[in-house]
Amino acid sequence: MKKIILSLLALICCYGVNAQKNITLEDIWQNYTFRLKGISEIRSMADGERYCIFTRSGIEQYEYKSGKKIGYLVDFSTLSLDKNSVVVDYAISKDNEKILLAANPEYIYRRSYIADYYIYNVKDKSVIKLRKNKVRLAEFSPKADKVAFVMDNNLYVTDLNTMTEKQITFDGKKNQIINGTTDWVYEEEFAITKGFYWSNNGEEIAYYRFDESNVKEYTIPFYLVDSIYPNNYTYKYPKAGEDNSFVDIYVYNLAEGKAKRINIEDHNDIYLPRMSWTKNDNELCYTWMNRHQNELKLYLVNTKTMQSENIWTDKDDCYIEEPDYVYFLNDKQNAIVKSERNGFMNLYLLNIKTKQLTPITKGNYDVTDLCYVNEKDKCLYFIAASTYSYNRELFKVNLNGKKLEQISDKNKIGTYTAAFSDNGKYYICSYSDASTPTVYTINDNKGKTLVTLEDNKTLKDQLAEYNVPNKEFSSFVTTLGDTLHYWILKPQNFNANKKYPVLFYVYGGPGSQEVLNSQARFYDYMWFRYLTQKGYIVACVDGRGTGKRGAAFKKCTYLNLGDKECIDQIESAKYFGSLPYIDKDRIGIFGWSYGGYMSSLCITRGHEYFKTAIAVAPVTNWRTYDNVYTERFMRTPQENADGYDKNCPINFADQLEGNYLLIHGSADDNVHLQNTMKFTDALIKNNKQFLQFTYPDKNHSIYGGNVRYHLYQMMTNFLDKNL
Repeated sequence: MKKIILSLLALICCYGVNAQKNITLEDIWQNYTFRLKGISEIRSMADGERYCIFTRSGIEQYEYKSGKKIGYLVDFSTLSLDKNSVVVDYAISKDNEKILLAANPEYIYRRSYIADYYIYNVKDKSVIKLRKNKVRLAEFSPKADKVAFVMDNNLYVTDLNTMTEKQITFDGKKNQIINGTTDWVYEEEFAITKGFYWSNNGEEIAYYRFDESNVKEYTIPFYLVDSIYPNNYTYKYPKAGEDNSFVDIYVYNLAEGKAKRINIEDHNDIYLPRMSWTKNDNELCYTWMNRHQNELKLYLVNTKTMQSENIWTDKDDCYIEEPDYVYFLNDKQNAIVKSERNGFMNLYLLNIKTKQLTPITKGNYDVTDLCYVNEKDKCLYFIAASTYSYNRELFKVNLNGKKLEQISDKNKIGTYTAAFSDNGKYYICSYSDASTPTVYTINDNKGKTLVTLEDNKTLKDQLAEYNVPNKEFSSFVTTLGDTLHYWILKPQNFNANKKYPVLFYVYGGPGSQEVLNSQARFYDYMWFRYLTQKGYIVACVDGRGTGKRGAAFKKCTYLNLGDKECIDQIESAKYFGSLPYIDKDRIGIFGWSYGGYMSSLCITRGHEYFKTAIAVAPVTNWRTYDNVYTERFMRTPQENADGYDKNCPINFADQLEGNYLLIHGSADDNVHLQNTMKFTDALIKNNKQFLQFTYPDKNHSIYGGNVRYHLYQMMTNFLDKNL
């Protein structure tokens, strides 16, 4: 009888385990079973007591204090737009009487698109189309009586009272001259597409003029077209060491109908990545950077006299991070800037009259975001990685650097963001950690939660049914003495007496982070959890060169990309391989973009430690990547040929020993397919067997239709066979 009872208990236990649901690839990439709900496009209304949320059905209005919906600012179902129009963005005029709606976008690159624009009148709910054809970057003037936009590389202004249109520039030409927007490399690496800025009084427009005539062209064929011949798309792409666009800044006076060019110091081979108007009338600020990107200057321009003055210079032995916009205070005397001059990214108060620089934050941690400046109370709010590099906390500090106070919950470590109301009384907070899907709340400015908007409880309960593992965070010390942070995912039925294969996920680029206590890369996170069901351990290690651990840790890879990063992934394989539950002969690595570069280096240069590697859209030679990104960390190939060559995976092709899967999209405008073709050629010359797969007409994201499901199924099958 005892044996029967024990057998029944064993069956019940087995049934309980088997009853646990299993994740499938169809769940992740076809059915999207696991949906992380978010709140998109949260924007404060001017009074600071209401906010808007952009949805498919309209622009919804809510009250901060209660979180209750007031109604629609715009109900899209009531609009008489063109047939099948889909609104994708909006802008509210300063007087709150008009709304500019962007619809039916046709994307150009990652951030840029042309669209149909409509002007919606809040009072009478009428709608007028700005222009018959699609244009770019339409924006109200401060008085909302005009709209400026870009079309065919020229800048235009439409008077909304008469609906008459005036062309401001006339020399715009594809692949030659660009007015009012930016070239490909500024969009990709400086994250800007809008290249014109209304003055505060609406009397002037400052705009960029790019002359990209001397920039070399790159051509991408598109195969899946109606024609029996592919369509070729040609655009200007400046590779490392090659010519850039020559950039000017002009100021157009609407009353005079004339544009004046700003006289820029040291104008050759530089970048002008930011500009904005200060709080003073007719005063423009622009950011100047040298080509090495290790010197940054701020200039103020009096647009009446066109006199310029350098008000601040920041220098670095290595490089300066991608610059932020300068925050100008209403006192017309001060601005807030960011700098790593003390070894960490901190905020400083810059007196634009006396040029005095005063620290506001002084911590040995990196500030990531300036959230809100309360000039009345002379304080500001910011996000920083203060406890560990993989967490984010919200703080408040006085402008004089005193009375530092943590606003986010000290008992709930994880990742916080804060979007403040215009009056600073409230902020919409998002919080997540490795086990908590993102929670959205409305908080007062002391951190007290007033309303929970979305807690993703449905998803959390759903994940509990699948009994998915969560990231565990830890660190180890390499044989070189460096402490590296990592996360690890173990199977739910983990047995310390077994030997498991491990898959490393890597990115590793300068200043990047993948070891994050959040729901970042949510669908990849679900795929990693899926792999643990199949008996894998998945881990991620942020090596030297990654971010939010101070400038020294980040910039130690300067002029030598790939070397220390690859060593640290090898160190990670050695460390994990020494653990009793890891099979050191079954270690794999997967990465995308810079991560693909890293996984390619690891399976060649580190072939003794890695059995299998997957590289998606990898850079395989830094000479073939864009100059703004590459030269920031490497200088030019002409100056640093050894740095470019000695960590190029192509030059290690003869060392490939394990299983290698190389994947790319044929229409990748960012990391060109050329990278994969060059590496493929080197592997063939060295008689190395590997697998290569190309997704036709897909860009760097390799997305759309059934593509992601196919991609992750292929990668899973490859791991099952080879790891």
